[in-house]
Amino acid sequence: MTEQQKPFVGIDVSKARLDIAVRPSRAFWQCSNAPESFSDLVARLRTIDPALIVLEASGGLETAVTAALAEAHLPVVVINPRQVRDFAKATGALAKTDALDAHVLAHFAEAVRPKVRALPSGQLAELDALADRRAQLVKMQSAEQNRLASAPTCVRADIQAHLDWLAERIDASNKELRRLIESSPAWRAEDELLQSMNSVGPVLSAVLISAVPELGTLSNRRISTLIGLAPLNRDSGQHRGKRKIFGGRAQVRSALYMPTRNAVRFNPVIKALYDRLKAAGKPEKVAMTACMHKMLVILNSMVKTNTYWHPPGVAQS
Repeated sequence: MTEQQKPFVGIDVSKARLDIAVRPSRAFWQCSNAPESFSDLVARLRTIDPALIVLEASGGLETAVTAALAEAHLPVVVINPRQVRDFAKATGALAKTDALDAHVLAHFAEAVRPKVRALPSGQLAELDALADRRAQLVKMQSAEQNRLASAPTCVRADIQAHLDWLAERIDASNKELRRLIESSPAWRAEDELLQSMNSVGPVLSAVLISAVPELGTLSNRRISTLIGLAPLNRDSGQHRGKRKIFGGRAQVRSALYMPTRNAVRFNPVIKALYDRLKAAGKPEKVAMTACMHKMLVILNSMVKTNTYWHPPGVAQS
């Protein structure tokens, strides 16, 4: 079977079940979303020899089956659900069931053909999960701190106890992230390089290592688009709309925000850009986004060239 003749598979993932659809044959079947079912799923998919298998990110429910497909050397891609929703609307597929979603995913695979990328190793996936969990804990901590400020006396002790527990868990997460990074000579070297830039601390470094394995391998434009920090045109005919950022990896943008805030004060390159944009009358959000973009492309270039940060005008030792 030639590459052009190979079928395309969409798998809709729910907690208990997988719905599998094939194009162009429109074959369809279901199996449980459980490890004991994956060997049969892999065997059946191997018999049809798909060109591409597409799943959408489903809050981690897709992780186990994706790993099983990748280990079987099947061409699997996990995509952003927003892309699928936009594709479904564009093709008039407005009804929604698990079976229909699987067929939409198969159609998406056939029409768009997203690029297959190597999935992270088990250790990298662990690092990414730990970084995500730390971000969740920090978000909960912020919410509880906001509640504590206006909470009635009768619940303040309970909120404070939760805050104390969250602080302990965040500290434990920090230590576990450091342990994992220290366990790998390659990660340890990249971490040292990234943290050579003032304002980049261990948390941002861990997020970049775990969530952006492409750092240093892509052009500055492509890495910015990947993270969602490249302003995209919104023009039509004679109309020239404001360029906006959207999509990309939100957890990385979130991790970049506070270090960039710090860099606006203490990093001469980022501060100069921020001051110039503010002097030109740019809104705070625009100025900060531009500074986050600048910080990301500098870090990308540092990793690409294996060059430690040094402020302009300061000779390297």
